[in-house]
Amino acid sequence: MKKILIIGSGGASKSTLARELGSILGLEVIHLDAWYWNSGWVETPKAEWQSIVQDLILRESWIMDGNYNGTLDIRLSVADTVIFLDFPRTLCLLRVIKRRFVYARQYRPDIASDCPERLTWKFIKYIWSYPIIRRPGILEKLSQLPPNQQVIILREPTEVREFLQNISHHSD
Repeated sequence: MKKILIIGSGGASKSTLARELGSILGLEVIHLDAWYWNSGWVETPKAEWQSIVQDLILRESWIMDGNYNGTLDIRLSVADTVIFLDFPRTLCLLRVIKRRFVYARQYRPDIASDCPERLTWKFIKYIWSYPIIRRPGILEKLSQLPPNQQVIILREPTEVREFLQNISHHSD
């Protein structure tokens, strides 16, 4: 595992898994949110974003977390391992609400500076509709990956803990 892509709904703890896995494997962690969002929650223009992602995927090894459907295909094309956090939307929504309070008036370590934690109706609707609107397309893309790419689907937090324990034991 040299290029690991972590995807899933908002609130699935992609960034947390990326940090923990990066620590175990000694790989660079790339939080796409930190690259996409500019100061004050300003989005990176589409052409510039494509260029940034193209540069990031050329690095020798990485763990990259984030969705960004517009660049998913190019990231999938180079990842040797894809981890899909396929969690229930209620869990994801509860985690995002909790995160809003934990990071109130603070900045998360996995997002650009000067982007204080916020919770919008648009993001809540995105999380709630994720299993219906986004999940089927992701599962379809994952089913079409070649056999040399490992796909790991984790459906609950206990599976994530077991996965990390197994990786930790094998990396010793």
